[in-house]
Amino acid sequence: QVQLVESGGGSVQFGESLRLSCQASGSIFTVYDWGWYRQAPGKQRELVASITRGGSTTYAGSVKGRFTISRDNAKNTVDLQMSSLRPEDTALYYCNTDHVSYPWGHGTQVTVSS
Repeated sequence: QVQLVESGGGSVQFGESLRLSCQASGSIFTVYDWGWYRQAPGKQRELVASITRGGSTTYAGSVKGRFTISRDNAKNTVDLQMSSLRPEDTALYYCNTDHVSYPWGHGTQVTVSS
């Protein structure tokens, strides 16, 4: 049974940073490209960053230059370093493969106040 466990969220001020981490247990982690997604209240879930098996990264325009995604294949983890946070980054953040291969985890809440 694959489980995705996100952690590292919190409440921060405008301009501060957070580092999110996702532990993928029971999965064949290395064969997939992975992504971080977010869902703000009243909005659809969106992909904000992804990383391929080879380590190539892609970002949504709204976070490019502020967020950095990374992966550790030995630990089955994928992290999201978020800097210069803005109120519009407030959302519940999730990880999953780029094709959403697994059930969603509980997510981790990020709240940015101005």
